[in-house]
Amino acid sequence: MNRTSFLAAALCLAASACGGFRVSEGAADFNPPVYAPPAAAAPAEPLDSAAQNAVAAKEAEAIAAAMRQVVRAKTDYRISAADLIGITVYQDLEMNRKVRVNSNGSVSMPLIGEVKIGGMTLIEAQAALESKLAKFLVSPQVSLFIEEYGNKTIFVMGEVQRPGSLPIPTESRLTVLEAISTAGGFTPIAAQDRTRVLRNVNGVSVSYTIEVKAITQQGQKEKDMVLEPNDVIYVPQSFF
Repeated sequence: MNRTSFLAAALCLAASACGGFRVSEGAADFNPPVYAPPAAAAPAEPLDSAAQNAVAAKEAEAIAAAMRQVVRAKTDYRISAADLIGITVYQDLEMNRKVRVNSNGSVSMPLIGEVKIGGMTLIEAQAALESKLAKFLVSPQVSLFIEEYGNKTIFVMGEVQRPGSLPIPTESRLTVLEAISTAGGFTPIAAQDRTRVLRNVNGVSVSYTIEVKAITQQGQKEKDMVLEPNDVIYVPQSFF
């Protein structure tokens, strides 16, 4: 193969691989590709009402699922000293009360006196109280609820690295961003500026939206909400 034929063959291979070359009879001519700057990305169109409703519905479903996780976490929680326990005995209003777990892990009840429930889950403690009350009542049914955690627990759920419960430090305060940082920080798909704090206020669930970027990028530290016991932080997923 002579030099001209070899060059033509090589150019043919290059042309088939990346374009921009033209081989003519007996010679090769280079046609540089025309540069076309990339088209600017079109601005995102605002969501129509149907899409907004779909996002809101999906987020509400995710919050409900997170709250179910909180309920399960509370059910698995083991009672400790200084917890305030709400005790309800079915069809016996005189037995209903709120009691503080003492330093020995015990509570005091009418008829049965002091019962040790420290270290038990709520379900285990209910069974222990029912067993004691069975000597005085017919088939007693006891329900327990933690009205206040002695260790001031809060919950961080949703798009954080390590969702779950966290204690508020003794003799200290804990803010939303501090709690999220303790939980490992946001995941890559977190909708940070839709972070919420869910709080029970006089028996009513209230939701507060936290403007994370205003805190982290604009220095508005006053918007980093101070948490209270039983608060639930929920970080939603960014759908777009």
